[in-house]
Amino acid sequence: MQIGSVQLLEFRNYRTLSWSPATHLNVISGPNAQGKTNLLEALGFLVTGRSFRTSRTAELVRWGTDGTTLSGNLIRAETRRTIRRGVSRLEDGTWQATGESAPEWARAIAFGWQDLEIVNGGPATRRNFIDGFAARLYVNHVPTLIRYRQILARRNRLLQQRPVDAGLSTRLGPWNEQLATVGMELLARRRKAVAALQTELARVYAALSGARAKVEIRYRTALGEAAEPAAILAALERRQREEIRRGLTLVGPHRDDLAIEIDGVDARAFGSRGQQRLTALALRLAEVLPVTDAAGSAPILLLDDALSELDPIVRSHVLHEIQSAEQVFLTTPDAPVVEGAAMFHVNGGSLTSA
Repeated sequence: MQIGSVQLLEFRNYRTLSWSPATHLNVISGPNAQGKTNLLEALGFLVTGRSFRTSRTAELVRWGTDGTTLSGNLIRAETRRTIRRGVSRLEDGTWQATGESAPEWARAIAFGWQDLEIVNGGPATRRNFIDGFAARLYVNHVPTLIRYRQILARRNRLLQQRPVDAGLSTRLGPWNEQLATVGMELLARRRKAVAALQTELARVYAALSGARAKVEIRYRTALGEAAEPAAILAALERRQREEIRRGLTLVGPHRDDLAIEIDGVDARAFGSRGQQRLTALALRLAEVLPVTDAAGSAPILLLDDALSELDPIVRSHVLHEIQSAEQVFLTTPDAPVVEGAAMFHVNGGSLTSA
């Protein structure tokens, strides 16, 4: 899929913009804090209806204005869809995002500085990463995740009730069963997503690094290889007293993590800054083929400052790898020489051909 055109009005530091990007590689250069990342954010918001930088929609609106609008054409083969989105301030001062749904084949994969947290951050960041990837593969993953979080919240409220009475175990029973059923469904999709990612990650990391280093990603859960809800139910029963004492659910996929290793060593603890950044980029690029297979068309790539902190040889490998993608948007402070790329320059919320 490709973005054929995009129009912005009052988005971040862009007062207005009308742009028809190139169909392949678009390199967007310019000084820091001039709007390069904002432009990628707008493209991602157009395709997905979400920002890859923030959950606060009010931040998308140009300072001092009451709303923003975006529109653009999404193209796949002979199919062309016009998508319109907006964010506006309501009378009560809250902000509301509006717009139609993008077609099922529309996907975007974004890489930014915050993705380094996938490698060196806490377990929650890695769970969010694998859930985001799984959501691009399986249409039912997000509803399952939402349902699981609802069950978890209600179960935790029961565990936090004081004083504890003899009937608590009985009241927990139905929530235990739901947590086990939905939790195992969630866990199964995460495992499948990790398996799909690992296959591509090995190839992508080798291509980017030019080395023989072996990178692995594994799903880490206290449930081991268990695949039936009964395993979660048994674990809940074993830890019930501790859960009641602490007022928290201590068993389930909300406690799981990903292990990311380079040559068998934890990348979080022992990887250099450059290795960690390259691993985070490789994880995002490894999503492309599985997402393409799932959606029936290649996703667009939004790569924000993906070349920084990489040595010249690795940078050339990255540029070679992304040349095989369908439509790519790459921001960089200093424009590299890339054969066949469309070059653009951003300054003060204004985009010009370079």
